[in-house]
Amino acid sequence: MDIEEEIRSLQLDSAAEENNGVINPEDSKLEEVDKLDRMEEDSKDDVSVNSKEVQAESKVKDKEVSAPVDVGTPDEIEEDNKKRHLNVVFIGHVDAGKSTTGGQILFLSGQVDDRTIQKYEKEAKDKSRESWYMAYIMDTNEEERVKGKTVEVGRAHFETETTRFTILDAPGHKSYVPNMISGASQADIGVLVISARKGEFETGYERGGQTREHVQLAKTLGVSKLVVVVNKMDDPTVNWSKERYDEIESKMTPFLRSSGYNVKKDVLFLPISGLLGTNMKTRMDKSVCSWWKGPCLFEALDAIEVPLRDPKGPFRMPIIDKFKDMGTVVMGKVESGSVTEGDTLLVMPNKTQVKVVAVYCDENKVRRAGPGENLRVRLSGIDDEDILAGFVLSGTAKPIAAVTEFVAQLQILELLDNAIFTAGYKAVLHIHSIVEECEIVELLQQIDPKTKKPMKKKVLFVKNGAVVVCRVQVNNMICIEKFADFPQLGRFTLRTEGKTVAVGKVTELPSGSTF
Repeated sequence: MDIEEEIRSLQLDSAAEENNGVINPEDSKLEEVDKLDRMEEDSKDDVSVNSKEVQAESKVKDKEVSAPVDVGTPDEIEEDNKKRHLNVVFIGHVDAGKSTTGGQILFLSGQVDDRTIQKYEKEAKDKSRESWYMAYIMDTNEEERVKGKTVEVGRAHFETETTRFTILDAPGHKSYVPNMISGASQADIGVLVISARKGEFETGYERGGQTREHVQLAKTLGVSKLVVVVNKMDDPTVNWSKERYDEIESKMTPFLRSSGYNVKKDVLFLPISGLLGTNMKTRMDKSVCSWWKGPCLFEALDAIEVPLRDPKGPFRMPIIDKFKDMGTVVMGKVESGSVTEGDTLLVMPNKTQVKVVAVYCDENKVRRAGPGENLRVRLSGIDDEDILAGFVLSGTAKPIAAVTEFVAQLQILELLDNAIFTAGYKAVLHIHSIVEECEIVELLQQIDPKTKKPMKKKVLFVKNGAVVVCRVQVNNMICIEKFADFPQLGRFTLRTEGKTVAVGKVTELPSGSTF
């Protein structure tokens, strides 16, 4: 069995995640799709695969993109929140046009006015970077604007008639992959931005390119639906060429399939120009592109069904950031349950009891918020200095587990210099918003990739491509869940020297690990 077949067969998605909805308007049930569906269903207990080479373990921080907001009363906000909500991460190779596309979406949806755009145009022109002005909406700090590279995860909000969206603009450069992991771990769906410009698609798609790595990481981190936008179709080297679009689609389709995506069901391709806004809010004119008969980007995003969530489950909100503002405020995405102003919660693993003073959703104060929402929660009873990224805001009735050791099933991807993976192996663990050093303390069993069953012989070490059950130890107490119970809090990646070496899922927690 070759590595692509292993990648295809070893997936982290649970059966519930596979029912998240359909992007592609086509409903044809080809034999190949049926086979893939069965394969994904069979592999719900198996480990997914992700990526190749990356660099630099950096601490994760989100940046907020400010946009004009009409502040309404809590009653009005509650009414607005009846719209469904989706978190969309923009991923892809550096310079594919992710920030420009995100900025154009905010402009087209009325979140940024003409005067602001004119200011950004002048600023970009002064830097001799005329085509970067739309990216300035998402790239808010000076370093990003000077270099033209997104560093932190940009965050912004926009709405259509049926859906509220949170945009997560992930960095494309390989040096900032840990920040990309943070963005993708908060997302429900992904928009993979690919540059159609001659040479740029090839650079991102080749081995070591971030197009490949981002796709594999996104699938591992639970992004089950992808809209693949072929950007820069207006470029003189492309000029809305159907041949170029078809070439990119034909090369990407087998790779997406090998990364675990059901291309017919979970992926939609469409051409756009992020800089000009063509085929984004409205379908493009036939005079621009005569051959495209599919939807525009806003229609494609609206057609995606909301993932299943449990508003009545145990409350879980991994904390991605904290700050002081008339008290302690924490930021994060609700993975399970609901929170109401006045609730008593626990900050884990400290086990500190706190009271919810206020809840903010998309800058607006709300009384109550459910799963999938990106929130700012003001707390009393704790100082911001006592909170770290990776802590979890948890319900008191059934708190999250706090552990220093757990059992996991790992898929080994590509070890450095063909090293062996054995007890004593050290790496950096990325699990929800946690970044923590870890050590493999014991290899328990190796899994046969063909039968999916444990091998009988005792395992002392494994190499690239192996699937192994092992015991993992961390230095500090961390809050995690079994993958079977909470997929988003139980899937992880292991990285060494800036390279993703393994992906896995938590299968067992030590007894007595809960509060």
